[in-house]
Amino acid sequence: MTDGILGKAATMEIPIHGNGEAGQLPEDDGLEQVMVSGPNLNETSIVSGGYGGSGDGLIPTGSGRHPSHSTSPSGPGDEVARGIAGEKFDIVKKWGINTYKCTKQLLSERFGRGSRTVDLELELQIELLRETKRKYESVLQLGRALTAHLYSLLQTQHALGDAFADLSQKSPELQEEFGYNAETQKLLCKNGETLLGAVNFFVSSINTLVTKTMEDTLMTVKQYEAARLEYDAYRTDLEELSLGPRDAGTRGRLESAQATFQTHRDKYEKLRGDVAIKLKFLEENKIKVMHKQLLLFHNAVSAYFAGNQKQLEQTLQQFNIKLRPPGAEKPSWLEEQ
Repeated sequence: MTDGILGKAATMEIPIHGNGEAGQLPEDDGLEQVMVSGPNLNETSIVSGGYGGSGDGLIPTGSGRHPSHSTSPSGPGDEVARGIAGEKFDIVKKWGINTYKCTKQLLSERFGRGSRTVDLELELQIELLRETKRKYESVLQLGRALTAHLYSLLQTQHALGDAFADLSQKSPELQEEFGYNAETQKLLCKNGETLLGAVNFFVSSINTLVTKTMEDTLMTVKQYEAARLEYDAYRTDLEELSLGPRDAGTRGRLESAQATFQTHRDKYEKLRGDVAIKLKFLEENKIKVMHKQLLLFHNAVSAYFAGNQKQLEQTLQQFNIKLRPPGAEKPSWLEEQ
């Protein structure tokens, strides 16, 4: 029966009005968000007859027995139980109707038979954010690879310095040569540890920007997209009722549809405003963070490869980066990644 409903929804003619344009559709984040936010009940029931079916199809789960017919009068506890069951049924019914309407709207948009509300400027900003996040994730991955390579290089240089120092003690004829090579490797290790601290700070900041700040904004975007889908679904429902005959029964349904539509419209407009504000603050924060981090990365790398130990240490002081002292009990920065 569900296939019949969806088939009908996929071929249903829905007029395109001036408040929406059919265009390229995003991913199904809106419907997914609607489905995820479904009813969470301690006791579940199965409703037969499709979404929004009648109460006659309610089948309690966890019981294979037919309901017993007792002739004893109902007590207060039975009344409370029936009230709770009725409330849960209403919640499931409303969620089912909402899901059906959103699925119907989504299919009509996909097959070009329905209209969708489009905020072109906002959607361009959202798409730009998603593209920026993908690029920053690539930078983050490369930064982590760089820290791993630097750490491996430091371990090799440290071992090589120890080997040179040992041979300096055991090879009198090459003591001087082994000695200054050992000192060179120790100096390189010291500068490398300083560079590693700077790069790790850079990677940590990018990670926070991508996985916390950007992700938080995108979560609000998903809620906005779900609200947009619901808004258009109930807008379409209201438009169809408005085009139908006007009798006593229709007027009541029309008033109810108008009230429901207004509720979803308010929710949609609120989330649209929230997304616009978060996008604005995110852009400002991104520029501020990246200005600092890119300057740190450039100064640290330049000083390291120029062999300027003093400038390298000054860079860490400038950005308030403190290296963990040797022998600390806390896990190394590499283990924290």
